[in-house]
Amino acid sequence: MKVAALIPAAGSGTRLGLGPKAFVTVAGRSLLARSVAALAPHVAEVLVALPDGHALPPDLPARAITGGATRQATVHALLRATDADVVLVHDAARPFLPARVIAALCQAAQTGGAATAALPVADTLVQAGAAGPPQWGHLVPREGLWAVQTPQAFGRELLLRAHEAAARAGQSATDDAGLVARLGHAVALVPGDARLFKVTTPGDLALAQALAPVWDAEGP
Repeated sequence: MKVAALIPAAGSGTRLGLGPKAFVTVAGRSLLARSVAALAPHVAEVLVALPDGHALPPDLPARAITGGATRQATVHALLRATDADVVLVHDAARPFLPARVIAALCQAAQTGGAATAALPVADTLVQAGAAGPPQWGHLVPREGLWAVQTPQAFGRELLLRAHEAAARAGQSATDDAGLVARLGHAVALVPGDARLFKVTTPGDLALAQALAPVWDAEGP
């Protein structure tokens, strides 16, 4: 089966405040370059959606398209740009992607059609009170709760159908697995990795800068 990696990297990165987040560097390499390097050895092609007016560096083993107005529209465009049987949708802002996670997701998607990397929630969870500044409201049981990561892996036709159904209904979701779940299709939870965090805030970027030398020294 042909597997493609899809990287929706057309966002502006406003929360980080350093321009398009995919091009922010960590230990001399952009977040996008790190994500492409992690995925490329395991797939037939890597497709990246970029903001209008941006181009891929010439040394990246990937093909680029222009992204849409939203992440959901961008992934839809990426799906239409490939003929792969299975697609891995991955955030460029998660640069530390272990090969074992990729392999497990591909296997799960080929078996059941849909899977996402995720980790069981370890922290205590609390619902804040409804009024005033945030205050302790009540505990939320964490048993059975998982924090969703990427990549997420799907049969391409299944994910395309989920996107088109959402567009017709005017629905949106925070990730692609949510759209597939709305079709009533099961989504397998594949153990991810604590290092597979998303670089969203300056604190995340500082953590990535600290981890990168260790990650790079270990090799692929």
